[in-house]
Amino acid sequence: MSDVTVKQLAGVLGITSEKLMEQLDSAGIPASSEDDAISNESKVKLLEFLRGSHGKEKKSLSPRKKVVLKRKSKEVLRVTSGGSGVSKTKNINIEVKKKKIATGPSQTEMAEIEKERMAAQKALDERKKQLAADEKARQEAEAKMENMQQEDQKKAADQKAKEDEERLALEKEQEDIRQQEEAQAKLVAEQAELEKAKEESANKEAEKKKRHEDLVNQQVQKAITERANRKKKEQEKAQGKTGGNDNKTRYGRKQLHMQAGHQKSDRNARKHVAPSNAEHGFQKPAAPVVKTVAIPENITVSDLAKELSIKAADIIKVLMNMGMMVTINQPLDQDTAMLVVEELGHKAEEAVLQSKADILKEESNKDVDEENAELRPPVVTVMGHVDHGKTSLLDYIRNTKVTDKEAGGITQHIGAYHVETDKGVISFIDTPGHAAFTAMRARGAQVTDIVILVVAANDGVMPQTKEGIEHAKAAGVPLIVAVNKVDLPEANVDKVKQDLAAHDVVPEDWGGEVQFIEVSAKTGQGIDNLLDAISLQAEVMELKAVKDSSASGIVVESSLDKGRGPVATVLVKSGTLKKGDMILCGEQFGRIRSLIDEKGKEIEDAGPSIPAVVLGLSGVPIAGDEFLVVKNKKHAREAAQEHRERERETRLKRQQAAKLENLMSQMGKEAKLNVNILVKADVQGSVEALRESLEGISNDDVDVKVISSGVGGITNADAQLAAASNAIIIGFNVRADKVAREFIKESDLDLHYFSIIYEAIDQVKASVTGILGTETREEIIGTA
Repeated sequence: MSDVTVKQLAGVLGITSEKLMEQLDSAGIPASSEDDAISNESKVKLLEFLRGSHGKEKKSLSPRKKVVLKRKSKEVLRVTSGGSGVSKTKNINIEVKKKKIATGPSQTEMAEIEKERMAAQKALDERKKQLAADEKARQEAEAKMENMQQEDQKKAADQKAKEDEERLALEKEQEDIRQQEEAQAKLVAEQAELEKAKEESANKEAEKKKRHEDLVNQQVQKAITERANRKKKEQEKAQGKTGGNDNKTRYGRKQLHMQAGHQKSDRNARKHVAPSNAEHGFQKPAAPVVKTVAIPENITVSDLAKELSIKAADIIKVLMNMGMMVTINQPLDQDTAMLVVEELGHKAEEAVLQSKADILKEESNKDVDEENAELRPPVVTVMGHVDHGKTSLLDYIRNTKVTDKEAGGITQHIGAYHVETDKGVISFIDTPGHAAFTAMRARGAQVTDIVILVVAANDGVMPQTKEGIEHAKAAGVPLIVAVNKVDLPEANVDKVKQDLAAHDVVPEDWGGEVQFIEVSAKTGQGIDNLLDAISLQAEVMELKAVKDSSASGIVVESSLDKGRGPVATVLVKSGTLKKGDMILCGEQFGRIRSLIDEKGKEIEDAGPSIPAVVLGLSGVPIAGDEFLVVKNKKHAREAAQEHRERERETRLKRQQAAKLENLMSQMGKEAKLNVNILVKADVQGSVEALRESLEGISNDDVDVKVISSGVGGITNADAQLAAASNAIIIGFNVRADKVAREFIKESDLDLHYFSIIYEAIDQVKASVTGILGTETREEIIGTA
């Protein structure tokens, strides 16, 4: 605490400056005026003086009381008695008690003392507060200084790490330069040695050639001399100088032998033309050659051996060590082949095989000029839990009533719509909220630009709400939360925000990045704010697409219509889809006979981000497949056939793997109870959702298996398959035809019709439970 003046201290104590100066003078503290400074030591000295002057050596809260002092004294009293003329003296010991009563100060003095004590106490409290403030300031200063020191240390560490990295990079560069210099010097030395070896070889070659020529000349000279001698002898024999046989002389073997010897000499001469130690073109590698081999999905052992330039027996040996007995013509899958290549010391990579569809897509993308890209409408996906008001919210926006047309108020299919609002055109994709449609909802998140998460204000975050958040995060798209049903009295928006904040969905007013819009699909409250939020988000994202090009996009949903044939709902991502275009979509292709919008009206074209219904495909495509406009029908047919064969091979591999896996898992175990189910539905998305949900019912005791599934009504072939497999037939929004109904009735098959998916799941669960029997368990959940 800093020094204060006499006037300030008098104000704090509540007395006059003159009285304080008198007390300071009495205490021996120099103070001549009101402006003189009083230090902390002086204050303590003044306090001690005041306490001493008032008899308060120690602090006391109660006033001084009367003190009674009792003292005792012993004395000897002499008593003289004079009876019978004889005087006697007696000593009597007596004890004298004296009592002294000391009274304390008066009431006035006590009041003044109490006032001074209170003033001193107040000053002491002020002193404590000031000391606490000083201590806090000191701690803050120390914390700030410590933070600055830590930042300096961090900067120094970063600087040191950067310097170390630069130093290591410099050392590495110097090492690389040194290695390059050494390699260059080594290469120069090797070249010099090679030149020297070539020169020595040339000298040896010249010497050998010279010796060979000398030898040849000697042989030729010898042959000439022998021939001359032979002619001379023949002439002498002809003149009769000798008596030999003419036949023998003319055709003697000796002459022939000499000629043969001459030919032999010529052959030897030709044989020695090429020296025995001449160099050849092959040089042994100085180090093992590591090859990089591109491995396709399937490759035979012989083809793999050719790629590695080794014998097939080496690969078979490696596979035998891995526990596989193979032949030279046996195909290997990609993983096994890559493992073998790495085992042999080479590098393996997956071969990038372009399908015909990919080639067609690249050819169409070549004609696209990205500089002509224009702004396109945003594609908005609506997600949320069951009965949180997703479809009702869209109904209010587009003024239609989809809920009234569907059973149970649940959207059973993905619906795509585009709406012309005051803020521009917006395309909406409505996804079902039930848990069984998780795959369909995931497809919706893959084609969208913005996700609207609808959460009921009276219900809060539910399981499907969490799934919607996960799909939006996986797709990497921005999220807008629409808190619905705020008009209800039990609505609690703050609770919704707290629950969503626990899943990393933080509102903007809480410092996050997610827009929260309070809406009511019943009264229309906040709908304009929601459209403004969508338009603002789309403007920030700057969504663009090329309009004047070949169209491409995604199949949102597909179905088989009895009168119109295969029907597909597509969403155009880029380009313009026109009536009469030839499109390729996975395994299906065809020319567009008709384009229909969501209102049922026929249109001529559909631009980017606009959904449309397509008629004219060869079959029902799979929802989620990409479609592409192609120019040649032949190319489209070939690409579709290739895709169909690839899917068939993948399906066969999966079935074989499943059979083997089931065989290995059932070895040594009791057989499980199998429940076969045949599923037919009206759209492809419902087929997939039913198949996944029903197969998920399987447990350790019962194996639920969907033996067949498809789009369309139940036919006689389906009924016969169910009879042969002893399967339960489930029709979802479809019916059996007349022939199938008669066969089902004759064969007494189990047929069930459903229009709501969770009713089908509950029915199958009940059937499985009935087969197994009931098991009652008692579980205590609490006590009261």
